[in-house]
Amino acid sequence: MLFYLPHNGTHKVGFTATKKLGNAVKRNRAKRRMRALFREHSPKLKDGSYVFVAKVGLFDSTHEKLQNDFIKVLRNAKTFT
Repeated sequence: MLFYLPHNGTHKVGFTATKKLGNAVKRNRAKRRMRALFREHSPKLKDGSYVFVAKVGLFDSTHEKLQNDFIKVLRNAKTFT
């Protein structure tokens, strides 16, 4: 899930995972995976504030599926160029 607020300047980004996902180890792993994807695609994104929320399906996904879903979410928000 993505929340986006456009503004001029640089990227501001936050990653969150609720306790519904599991213990701290699982929540931190989910945030690390999202951070890695954001770093990979950040040069292609519009300036603004981004907040990514981890969902349960994140753990069962392969890297390719997760990357496709990540790009899909960014395109739906019209932030991916």
